[in-house]
Amino acid sequence: MSTDIFPESRRVSSPLPGASSDPSLIWTIPGLREDPTMCLRCRSAQLLCGKPVCPLLLRYNGLGRTLPMLGQKDWEGSTPPGIFVGRIGYPHVSIGPLLSPEHGDTLLYDTPERWVGRPLQEIVNYRTSLVRGTAPVKVTDAESGTRLIQDVQLVALAQDSAETEAHFHRAPRVRLELSDEAPPFGASAPLDDFRSEVRKVDARLEKASDDLHATARIGVAELYEKEVPVSRIQRAFSAGTLGRRGHRRFVPTRWSITAVDDLLSKENLEQVRDLPELSEFLLYTLNALGDRWFLLLLPGAWRYESIEAWYPGTLWNPLGEQVVMLGDWEGNQGRTTYAGMGGCYYAARLATSEHLECLQRQAGVVVLRETHPEQVMPLGVWNVREHVRAALTHPPERLATYEDVVRRISSFFEIPVGRWLTQSHWLKDWKHQRRLEQFA
Repeated sequence: MSTDIFPESRRVSSPLPGASSDPSLIWTIPGLREDPTMCLRCRSAQLLCGKPVCPLLLRYNGLGRTLPMLGQKDWEGSTPPGIFVGRIGYPHVSIGPLLSPEHGDTLLYDTPERWVGRPLQEIVNYRTSLVRGTAPVKVTDAESGTRLIQDVQLVALAQDSAETEAHFHRAPRVRLELSDEAPPFGASAPLDDFRSEVRKVDARLEKASDDLHATARIGVAELYEKEVPVSRIQRAFSAGTLGRRGHRRFVPTRWSITAVDDLLSKENLEQVRDLPELSEFLLYTLNALGDRWFLLLLPGAWRYESIEAWYPGTLWNPLGEQVVMLGDWEGNQGRTTYAGMGGCYYAARLATSEHLECLQRQAGVVVLRETHPEQVMPLGVWNVREHVRAALTHPPERLATYEDVVRRISSFFEIPVGRWLTQSHWLKDWKHQRRLEQFA
């Protein structure tokens, strides 16, 4: 993993309506002044600052005020379908459905594959309208067969939205749940009782769930081959409905998302490495939700790199004085350690490996992402996977030389091209490494 920071005079902050802008929530983060990359490396997952909750996410508690103040314990509505498995206290965690006050089709609220092209506020509205019911379990309870667990797992296998009834132990508390892996959702409350009316399950998920002899890895791969959306595979994996008898586990939602992205991209790359090598530079670009995406395919064998640059005023760069950059890379044989930049690395790797299979070529892949202050809250790694997928559907620019690549980086980004080249392992390698064709 490589990190870099550099001064930037631009200082912009544009929080969403209702978000607190109390600067004390930022400046009291221990160690942040000494290490401006700490928040970008942590992204609330590791609490590197030592605080019990992420101080940056506290700025967004006010967003919860946009939720209806229900003030009631009894609930009727539909689930998109959606579930959430927490990670706090692992292996003792909380599981439960995501519930909407609306009746009917709410599938869009938990289908990130359909969110590309929609404005940020619309996506936030989908998610903050969902209330999470919680029930304590051990991760090994996935096969226990209690009625509540069975109902939650049935929701995870559902084809369409399902009508639900819930009785909460107390009225849901209005607090927005944010992470860099999973999409946000709104209020939550412990469940006393939950019932769902799932009329139709996804036959592909049901078949995988009924297979008690296949490992979870095999189940995930087979569902992907059957073109089950990745978000549904992640949901079934998290709910403990995949794997061999006696080995099924609830998997925290954050972990399941990255685990599935990692597993599927590795499966794809087993095929990609045997394909003919790309012989030209191909460039794909996209601007979306405050991100500028620059996706470059390099001639030659498979290798991969992902670099993010976060401007002042963005969530994981709260200092407001300098741009922070973070990147990870791997060679032809892949990684042996977890990428320091987290789930975004694996989400982009899945999307680009899919594209190489479509091209029937292997190539080097460099993913550059410049995040501007328009993106003021974490949306989950779906934002990376689906927008990289979207960019790769456009016709590519064909660049003749490495010098053309450098010129396009310079014209596309606000950050000086020299910073990208300094940060990038594979772009530096291309510039300095002599190749066989140079001797032809």
